[in-house]
Amino acid sequence: MKGLAFDLAHLLAGGLVLVSFMLLYQNRLYSLLNVFALQAVVLALSVAWQAYVQGAPHLYVTAAIAIVFKAMVIPIALHRIIARLGIHREVEIVGSLGPTMILGLGLVALSMVVMLRVTADADPLGREDLAFALSVVMLGLLMMVTRRNAVSQVVGFMSLENGLILAATGAKGMPLVVEFSVAFSILIAFIVFGVFVFRIRERFDTVDLEALDRMRGDRR
Repeated sequence: MKGLAFDLAHLLAGGLVLVSFMLLYQNRLYSLLNVFALQAVVLALSVAWQAYVQGAPHLYVTAAIAIVFKAMVIPIALHRIIARLGIHREVEIVGSLGPTMILGLGLVALSMVVMLRVTADADPLGREDLAFALSVVMLGLLMMVTRRNAVSQVVGFMSLENGLILAATGAKGMPLVVEFSVAFSILIAFIVFGVFVFRIRERFDTVDLEALDRMRGDRR
């Protein structure tokens, strides 16, 4: 049973890294949101398995939050925002896709090397899950840096936060009050983002960050 727990935990954590690469690969907003929903499902499965292995029932709440809000509520709401605003549905990338994917592979390798060395004396299951979690965080940061559209950058931020949740659960969980506060903060940030995007659209007729920079330069 211990071997099964180890293998399945690593399969789910590695799946989360794979889905993060799928997020980097997407070039359309709707497919990006669908892949993010898939990432939330994989995260929920990983957290639920950790709850079972660790005997930590409060982590089931975290898994439920991921399924309800990240896999359903947030993607559906973003779909409606995109449709209502008529946002350009292609994801514009800084540079080209090939170098971005290669850089992502380099960040994953760096995360593995650094985390496995830093946590050499830790529990094997926890230390390797932390390495996967850092990889997800780094890929989320890369997505935020290499995307010009505000919606895709928010998806990158939420993917980064998924990596932080994986790290917290792999490190023997976190208090339930912290989980609720994180979920509440993400929901508030999402509401503010929705209002913010509506205001940008009304004022500048675009949410493309490069176009906004050009408009700002024209006003100087």
